[in-house]
Amino acid sequence: MAKTIAFQGRPGAYSDLACRTAYPSWTTLPCDTFEAAMEAVRRGEADLAMMPTENSLAGRVPDMHQLLPESGLYVVGEAFQRVEHCLLGVKGSTLATIRRAHSHAVALGQVRNVLRELNLQAVVEADTAGSAEQVAQWNNTEDCAIASSLAAELFGLEILRRNVEDAAHNTTRFYVMAPKPLTLPAGTPNLMTTFVFRVRNVPAALFKALGGFATNGVNMTKLESYMVDGHFTATQFLCDVEGHPESPPLRRALEELSFFSRETRVMGVYPAAPFRLEQRAAGDD
Repeated sequence: MAKTIAFQGRPGAYSDLACRTAYPSWTTLPCDTFEAAMEAVRRGEADLAMMPTENSLAGRVPDMHQLLPESGLYVVGEAFQRVEHCLLGVKGSTLATIRRAHSHAVALGQVRNVLRELNLQAVVEADTAGSAEQVAQWNNTEDCAIASSLAAELFGLEILRRNVEDAAHNTTRFYVMAPKPLTLPAGTPNLMTTFVFRVRNVPAALFKALGGFATNGVNMTKLESYMVDGHFTATQFLCDVEGHPESPPLRRALEELSFFSRETRVMGVYPAAPFRLEQRAAGDD
């Protein structure tokens, strides 16, 4: 039976590319918002949702950390997608004919060198794939889009130049979300655990809450704080750590965390992505 994975954005967006890379035989379902992509999974219109959580250049994806805990979904995987921006133009356009570059504001900020080199006017659009669709519709050799090679394929555009991003390490990390959590044995190697917690409103609560991870040798790869319901005194944290909640080191760390937090909720236990393992191995060399 065919499987479907939802994402936020237009066809050809980098989230679409991440879906096709991680699940090449699946059908991708574009959604207007992050909430709509999650709702598609809750309604059974999609089996999974590919949700961006952070980018190596732009940092965390706004609102995602607040949406995840209340989504009713679980993290069952992670994916890393290299962001390789391309200059896309209509047939007949060349590097000499283009005058205006259309794309999302973040993408335009990541290609300043080529904009300066080609003396292109940057024009902000709603998203990268949408800009490619617009350029195809306009059919003007003076307009180009900054978008993915997938967008070029979907909208019939020419790739005028590949890899025009300023930084080669531009990568986005995604959570793969599902209606039910994975059930994995505690002894399974190379696992990640994502959870949220709220610290008690007492002095040094966060310091004490996190101490157990250090003393038990648990590697914490992500820690983000954000306000709850607009209250400055109500802070919630989203955290990624290596290991299984039932493995002795992480179990002890979570037990210590519970003494200093009002609520701890595991959002998912899932295999680390190959990209993470490769980065870890490279760092150990």
